[in-house]
Amino acid sequence: MANLIRLPKSGSDWTTYDLMAYNITVKTQSFREFFLRNSEASLANLDPSLVNSTIGAESGLPDRTVRYLSRLDWATYGGQECFMDDFYYETLLLLGFEERNAIVCGRHIIPLTICGDHRQTAQMDACLLNRQSMVLLVLQGDKTMFGSTHPEPQVIAKAIAAYQYNNEQRQTRELPLLDAMTIPCITMDGTRPTFYLVPVTEALSNAVVTGQYPKAPTEVVKCVTSLRHNYQSDGGMETPAYRQLAFRRFLAFKDLAKGYSQTYIF
Repeated sequence: MANLIRLPKSGSDWTTYDLMAYNITVKTQSFREFFLRNSEASLANLDPSLVNSTIGAESGLPDRTVRYLSRLDWATYGGQECFMDDFYYETLLLLGFEERNAIVCGRHIIPLTICGDHRQTAQMDACLLNRQSMVLLVLQGDKTMFGSTHPEPQVIAKAIAAYQYNNEQRQTRELPLLDAMTIPCITMDGTRPTFYLVPVTEALSNAVVTGQYPKAPTEVVKCVTSLRHNYQSDGGMETPAYRQLAFRRFLAFKDLAKGYSQTYIF
């Protein structure tokens, strides 16, 4: 693996080849292993119509529910990238990821230094920023229908960019640089979320910056959202049963992600 060719490229151009080139593996964990809990998050604070309503049967529903189901409909069947990005953004807002000092931002671009090239970038479909512009969470959608690649390598590349960027923000404010950050991430396969914890170390970032193979491996962990063993048969959030599970996972991840981001923000 050390002999693999490493090239300067944007975060959106990473593939599984780049994960191998930088000694990165991904391990799937169960809900209990990943979230360190036995039960799903409660949906008691959500309007039941948002959770249980079927697309196309919206007569008499609250305006907010109709708007959300419309975005879900477009993301599922609309066939345009902007519909998917708007749905991701709206889902994070709906589920309370945006708070007093944390803002949901769509299509945010940060620099990525790779193989000595400072001109590369990492554009996130959606992310969570604090008031000092620190990246708290990264979301990347599957854009294969638009000619892009699988989102998993991309979201990991963007987590590495977030580590670099967050340390730059700390340096600007004369705070000590951190030698490790775990960046919470989400990928969306259509409207099916998978949750990640990406541990980015100084050694991994330096390897990317210099285009070298890091001696120490990096293990990323993820949790797939699935009702059945056959993930593809679940459909997506257009199905109320799957939407309920996805909402519970998003809410659980919101709490988990906050615990990790609190270790590196100021």
